[in-house]
Amino acid sequence: MTRDLNPQKTTAGFRNAEWTMEGLPDGTSVSVFPLRTEDDAVCNGFLYWRGKPKTVICIMHPREFLATHYLIPDLVEAGFAAFAQTSRSVGNDLRLEHEVALLDVAAGLNQLRELGFEKIVLLGNSGGASLYTFYNQQAVLDPEKRLERTPGGRPVNLIEASLPVPDGLAYVSPHPGQGIVLLNCIDPSVVDEEDAFSINTDLDPLNPENGFSDPPKSSGYKTAFVNKYRQAQNERVARLDEVALELIDTRMSARKRFRSTGEANDRVLGVHTPVMTIWRTAADLRYFDLSLDFSDRRYGSVWGQDPYQSNYGNVGFARLCSPESWLSTWSGLSSKAEMARTAPSVEQPSILISYTGDNTVYPSDSKAIYEAISTNDKSQHSIRGDHHGHAINVGEKPGRIEAGGLLTDWLREKFPASKE
Repeated sequence: MTRDLNPQKTTAGFRNAEWTMEGLPDGTSVSVFPLRTEDDAVCNGFLYWRGKPKTVICIMHPREFLATHYLIPDLVEAGFAAFAQTSRSVGNDLRLEHEVALLDVAAGLNQLRELGFEKIVLLGNSGGASLYTFYNQQAVLDPEKRLERTPGGRPVNLIEASLPVPDGLAYVSPHPGQGIVLLNCIDPSVVDEEDAFSINTDLDPLNPENGFSDPPKSSGYKTAFVNKYRQAQNERVARLDEVALELIDTRMSARKRFRSTGEANDRVLGVHTPVMTIWRTAADLRYFDLSLDFSDRRYGSVWGQDPYQSNYGNVGFARLCSPESWLSTWSGLSSKAEMARTAPSVEQPSILISYTGDNTVYPSDSKAIYEAISTNDKSQHSIRGDHHGHAINVGEKPGRIEAGGLLTDWLREKFPASKE
């Protein structure tokens, strides 16, 4: 290591990390690093280590706080450093644009390079997988070929940014991208985006005439309905894309007029950023029909088993977002942060671990992601557990335990751990 790892060292009382601190190996240290991005935003990194690790494993999600991620103790025990990083949009979908979040990733990786780590491995868990793979796609490109704008038109300076290329990528329950997840779970029976209760009964996933059954009995949708439903989901997302683009155009046109006319109304309109409310986004038919993409999963979504509460409640994917974040993150038609687009960039050693009872990532998703990864130096494993590696049934060993063993065995084989 070339720099002091202890700018804000603590080994107890670490806020929001009590369970992690209790579960970490004896002698583990934690340092907190304020990170400044190249566009002058701020995020944070939390480094866990003991001894003199050569390799650091990075964990990050575009909108969640993962400083207490369940795999951190396993990584430290195996001799690696673990770096859990926030984005500037943690806990907030309103402004999350994945192209901008790549600068957050870069800030963390540049910090780790400055600290002297010989190898950096990105661990993409759930939505962190599509973020990290999108980052890798842009990092390996010649700078002049990198993206210059988000889908909503916001400039992002990836061309001049320092984007360190990772040495390996590991995936645990990776999904195909937030936009694709939403494309599969958005309710296409919504007739009016301004009315959460508007409904086309012919497309209603919770209509018994269409094949729905309340839990715990599995629904049974016919192929014709499934095909019609999927097409209607695409059409709803396309309509929302049009809404987002129109909102952005209205604002940008007003700004342009204000520069010419100085009209107060244009000035107000040019700074107003409306929030899109996207209702009923927990309606993937696979939540309710367990025969579709068959697995060990239970009835329901990651939000719970009650389909009405999940679909009509105020908590859900993409519930509130700006037009820009809709296009960049949640639109399965416009977002570029999709594994199908980005996984071919992965030529580094890779491992993919999926859970058989996952109700967010399905067997067909894991298969497609694995096949899209370009490198021949890759391996795939399937473990019994839910999306977060919990046991499916009471009394079973949590799948996250086996996942930790598989991951650290692979890391030891591919990358140096601690210095002697």
